[in-house]
Amino acid sequence: MRAFVFPGQGSQKVGMGAELAEASSAAREVFEEVDDALGLKLSAIMRDGPEDQLTLTENAQPAIMANAIATLRVLESEFGVKLADKGACVAGHSLGEYTALCAVGAFDLATTARLLKLRGSAMQAAVPVGEGAMAALLGADVDKASELAAAAADEGEVCEVANDNDPTQVVISGHKGAVERAVGLVKEHGIKRGVLLPVSAPFHCSLMQPAADRMREALAETEMHAFALPVYANVTAGKVSDPDQERDLLYRQVTGRVRWRESVLAMREDGVEHFVELGGKVLAPMIGRIDREAETASLIAMADLEEFAKTM
Repeated sequence: MRAFVFPGQGSQKVGMGAELAEASSAAREVFEEVDDALGLKLSAIMRDGPEDQLTLTENAQPAIMANAIATLRVLESEFGVKLADKGACVAGHSLGEYTALCAVGAFDLATTARLLKLRGSAMQAAVPVGEGAMAALLGADVDKASELAAAAADEGEVCEVANDNDPTQVVISGHKGAVERAVGLVKEHGIKRGVLLPVSAPFHCSLMQPAADRMREALAETEMHAFALPVYANVTAGKVSDPDQERDLLYRQVTGRVRWRESVLAMREDGVEHFVELGGKVLAPMIGRIDREAETASLIAMADLEEFAKTM
């Protein structure tokens, strides 16, 4: 069994998608449709930068989605590899869950782009710049990270586990002072290292509630179609096929923990042997650290797609 997986924020870089767009009309059509949906030449920012514009959360989120969907469309149209035929399920990391839903037909491309633009701007606006922070804890499992976050969250400040990525990396999020305190306490909690992340807001913690409320309103007004394949949701690490249930999970995802490690283990438990990451090379290495027996592939360039298609 095969799962197709989709990366989250941090996987963006200037030049993303340029080779695909040059080689394939299918990729160009994706980028043009996203540009039209947003009323913004996002494809030009993706191709040429500047980097500070691409890394803005409201641009990075739809850009990462567009790049992954373009990769999928090229795989399907140029190489005849259909996701619904060759996959058993899909999953995505944070915003990648929206990409996964687009890939299985739950949202159309324009709707997905608009939802992610809104999600990015709402997350950015939820906490004033400079008040929040995130840090990666290296050499930490989720239990150690949870204990550290609890120890750092004094004086009414928030510090919570945001991402359980793999057995060696957990991300915490919250008020800047609390997260900085946590980084200073890592050795006392048996954690190798804490690294403050260059992010503009403290994602996936309770401080994001205003953004969650905005997304609940937007999702309530958005039509969601039947899924061609089930999706594994970030906040439950469980399989979902019901649109109404998924709508609620996307609302909860804004403030909730990204349970990526558990999601991969759940997919493995359900029989997935091969994970194919579309549009990045972030999740495949994580999956390898979660389960060394899992087979992984990262498809970014035309050559990657061509090689992968030969194995089908």
